Amino acid sequence: MSASAPSQQGALDPRRKPGRVALASYVGTTIEWYDFFIYGIAAALVFRTQFFPQFSETAGTLAALGTFAVGFIARPIGGIVMGHYGDRVGRKSMLIISLLMMGIATTLIGLIPTYETIGIWAPILLIVLRLIQGAGVGGEWAGAVLMAVENAPPRRRSLYGCFPQLGLPSGIFLSQLAFLLLTSTISPEAFAAWGWRIAFLSSALLIVVGLMIRLAIEESSSFEKVRDSGTVEKMPVVEVFRTSPKQILVGSLASVAAPAIGYLVSVNMVSYGTVTLGIPTTTMLWTLIGVSVAWILMMLVSGLAGDRFGRKATFAFGAAIGVVWAFPMFWLVDTASLPLIIVGLVVITAANSIMAGPQPALITEMFPIRVRYSGASVSYTIASIIGGGLTPLAATALLAEFESSVGISLLVGGVCLVSLIAILSASRRTLEAGTIDSDRPAPDRVRG
Repeated sequence: MSASAPSQQGALDPRRKPGRVALASYVGTTIEWYDFFIYGIAAALVFRTQFFPQFSETAGTLAALGTFAVGFIARPIGGIVMGHYGDRVGRKSMLIISLLMMGIATTLIGLIPTYETIGIWAPILLIVLRLIQGAGVGGEWAGAVLMAVENAPPRRRSLYGCFPQLGLPSGIFLSQLAFLLLTSTISPEAFAAWGWRIAFLSSALLIVVGLMIRLAIEESSSFEKVRDSGTVEKMPVVEVFRTSPKQILVGSLASVAAPAIGYLVSVNMVSYGTVTLGIPTTTMLWTLIGVSVAWILMMLVSGLAGDRFGRKATFAFGAAIGVVWAFPMFWLVDTASLPLIIVGLVVITAANSIMAGPQPALITEMFPIRVRYSGASVSYTIASIIGGGLTPLAATALLAEFESSVGISLLVGGVCLVSLIAILSASRRTLEAGTIDSDRPAPDRVRG
């Protein structure tokens, strides 16, 4: 057998087919985001009464959402640790570890006794498990994205890279559907007492499915080239900060807007619609489920657009929509008219989709393969802390301060403007710093 046979067989290995790897990344991220978002919905709906009953309604809601934000504190830790080992050991093993961390923590949250039963230990345990969730998801995004992008055809990296991103609206869809079914089939008293736990305990079954799928795929071909050539970095996190500080800055700031919009729609909009506007919980959940379906379709289109029109131009267009639509969205939502609410939310999620579709390929191509997991993880987790972790808290506080949606509109427009400026100011050299690979196609990846 010739020396090239193994590599030829590897190229034909069905476990490394781009479509199969992209599908595995999608399913895994969907499960992890389901775990992440059921926490956010439960924090908005029931955690105040179950874990923080000693506070007033506003203070209790802030405390409950504060535990949601705590998960973002652990994200950089998870991103740095998994980024280090993802660049040294491989992408696949880190994805399996992150899935297990999320699944076990989520299942245990469903078993925590309430404040009434064990007192202060209830919120303490909640925070500890939320930290584990945050660490798990901190290393998830980059690993799933790298597996999809690095195994994709060179001219289809934006499209294949958007599949892990589809896990976000899909996770929102499943989490909202789970709570919709629960709130529709049991009484409000039963839901508050024990029904919410079913959504968390069901994660155990989903994790088994996710593990089966992820164990069936092969390691990233790009990482294997680095490992086989003996150029694996000893300290990839240190190296990426030393060699790519501009990429980390641009990647972090550009990535702020998408999670801010995502968490605003998936977390705050549930409580805003039900508490502030007086819309029934089931109606609000059905509305967000419909928006999530549109969200998925729009993200696929934006992934295609990233390959056709360029990552930078596509991303900037989405950020610009977010800036322009920040105030009109809430003008429509505040009417409490269901058709107008749907229009407002569909357009703002379109802004999210247009940014999030090309984002994986955009971020991935900023960093060389040998430090790519670390660079992508650090950039994304920093952005998630600012855009995702603080957004629900800030939105709740601004609503209480202004007693209107003006403050939240300013918040949304502001973070979208930050991302727009970051991406427009980035040079082609910065955005393509990691694309000096043997399989690099000559034409423009980041044109626009």
